[in-house]
Amino acid sequence: QLQENQDEIENMMNAIFKGVFVHRYRDAIAEIRAICIEEIGIWMKMYSDAFLNDSYLKYVGWTMHDKQGEVRLKCLTALQGLYYNKELNSKLELFTSRFKDRIVSMTLDKEYDVAVQAIKLLTLVLQSSEEVLTAEDCENVYHLVYSAHRPVAVAAGEFLYKKLFSRRDPEDDGILKRRGRQSPNANLVKTLVFFFLESELHEHAAYLVDSMWDCATDLLKDWECMNSLLLEEPLNGEEPLTDRQESALIEIMLCTIRQAAECHPPVGRGTGKRVGSQ
Repeated sequence: QLQENQDEIENMMNAIFKGVFVHRYRDAIAEIRAICIEEIGIWMKMYSDAFLNDSYLKYVGWTMHDKQGEVRLKCLTALQGLYYNKELNSKLELFTSRFKDRIVSMTLDKEYDVAVQAIKLLTLVLQSSEEVLTAEDCENVYHLVYSAHRPVAVAAGEFLYKKLFSRRDPEDDGILKRRGRQSPNANLVKTLVFFFLESELHEHAAYLVDSMWDCATDLLKDWECMNSLLLEEPLNGEEPLTDRQESALIEIMLCTIRQAAECHPPVGRGTGKRVGSQ
């Protein structure tokens, strides 16, 4: 009897889906389209056994091309609710492979709010499976740490941190209390310098520091480590920093000190509502 009742309820829900959702997710009114996507996201999250499959996910994927930003935004937030739950990751693999390129392109959306949520969604995708995003996908997000719009830059900074700075070598556990050049942060500071030089936006160190300030404060405030990298002799087998790398580290260090002292974003970075058309 329980099974019969469950089947009956599922049949009713499917009837509602086919009778209402399938017609209204393309409604002429953007607000109705947005409500449809928000609701199907809730259905897939609450009752994943029945609704979290490609037959329903495809509607969210298609709607990511909607001409209204508010609707695209609902697609991304609905997907974030699904990717956040690691138990659902296996059911999202086909969707990810099919619509990943669209999500990556949305990081350049003309609506700032949509771009921010696209980056946050990619950060969740990254945490669910590192193999999904190619090096090119990641680089498309990395360069946004230099965006003039702070929320976009901060979201990109968190993505960059999770990808390049958050993994620790198990061997580091024994040296966590070491300081200066021997601290676990030493390699991370070098990684930051290498990234900064490779990005070829050398006049924008303040932007890079501001983008990562919220998620990597402990690293960016480890001035003892930065000083020792500049002043102390390299350890055995360690490559010394080149003059160019030392200059970059000094520039980054000065920007972190200024950020700590002034507590505001660099000149030219704001929180305006729109980007130019993409």
